[in-house]
Amino acid sequence: MWETPELPFPAPSQDHIVRIRRERRRLAVERARQSAFFRGRLDHVDLRHVHEPEEWSRIPIMTKDQLRTIPAARFHEEFCVGGREDVLEFWRSGGSTGQPLFYPRNRNDLRLAREGFRRAWDCAGVTTADIAHVSFPLGIHPVGQLYCRTAQQMGIGVNWCGAGNSTPSELQIRLIETLRPTVWCGMASYGLQLAQVAERMGFDLASSSVRLFLTAAEPVSPAKRKRIEALWGAEMYDQFGCTEGSFMASESDCHDGLHMWTDMFDIEVVDENSGEPVADGESGLLVMTPYWNNEMTPFLRWETGDYVTMVGQGATKGPLSIYPVVRHGARTAGFFKVRGININHADFEDFMHRRMEISDFKVEVVETEGLDAMQVAIELRGGAVAGEAVTSLVGEVRRTFELTPEVEVVEPGTLERHFQSQIKQQRFVDSRG
Repeated sequence: MWETPELPFPAPSQDHIVRIRRERRRLAVERARQSAFFRGRLDHVDLRHVHEPEEWSRIPIMTKDQLRTIPAARFHEEFCVGGREDVLEFWRSGGSTGQPLFYPRNRNDLRLAREGFRRAWDCAGVTTADIAHVSFPLGIHPVGQLYCRTAQQMGIGVNWCGAGNSTPSELQIRLIETLRPTVWCGMASYGLQLAQVAERMGFDLASSSVRLFLTAAEPVSPAKRKRIEALWGAEMYDQFGCTEGSFMASESDCHDGLHMWTDMFDIEVVDENSGEPVADGESGLLVMTPYWNNEMTPFLRWETGDYVTMVGQGATKGPLSIYPVVRHGARTAGFFKVRGININHADFEDFMHRRMEISDFKVEVVETEGLDAMQVAIELRGGAVAGEAVTSLVGEVRRTFELTPEVEVVEPGTLERHFQSQIKQQRFVDSRG
């Protein structure tokens, strides 16, 4: 049995990572075989060779839809390992669509999961000299609380604000102005909303004390990054995790992609149809297996729902150079098909963030008596002329996406209030059917 490490993990090397993969793949399968969910699904897997790619690929890929077939009242008995008396807390599954799932965590799972969040702070160069303003949601979804807990364990000062439904956005801006944090943490879309609120309040975030902008939980396009860094006057670090694992990756100071911590997680990128590995740099679905925090929830080859590309080496020469680099493309649910035209949510979001006169937006596809319609609600920045902005937007959407939208200008703050109750902002809504 592998000896459970104390935090922090040993400094990795390629040999160290290969040894972890060899031993922890086997342990992951052994734990999964204790779950009723996997009964009969892993009998064909040879534990002596499961660390080898060919044998590992014989394990079926798990999806969230499979777990959603388990009645909520029987989820622990049918999927989890260990008794309910060992549960310390539950983590709500991420995502903005479908039935949420709640995963139990025991003491050791929590201890080992925190290593990922500790690394998130380290990768961005945050130290005990910093004060962090955390605007991730605080609740049964774990990300906000774990950012805060690990920061405090590391001696980093924290203001536990939560998102706008915990601390109103106007108050958050006042706290940034008054308490002068050096780091802001939250979803990129909420960071943009706070910049919009600050502009209405007459506060220039770009000249504030915040020097680092840490974000996760949603893809960040080049246009969104450029816009945020301009509005906040801060360096952005994109980071990544999933509730089924923990925090799994962060950018280096080269900002050329997410370095996946392959001493903590088994990482694969596979073809969405065949399940076979794709070549370096080719797009596929991200599949993950936790090596360590899997005592109660034995996730095995978990499809995260993210389209990514992966290469073996990034630009950094620092400690993260040992890890492969993943570049986030989109979520699997990130498409509309309207009047026969496929519109990628990430492409449309990137397009909108390049339009500096628009401060916020929401897209909804609706059924009409004739053809389906794409309705776009927008908020404008101060000084923008509504008629000119609408005419320009309609024309550019038509030229770029070959579809003519219906555009409505709404009052500043309207979309912020709409998004406040959502864990992840549902900026793209399909209301057909």
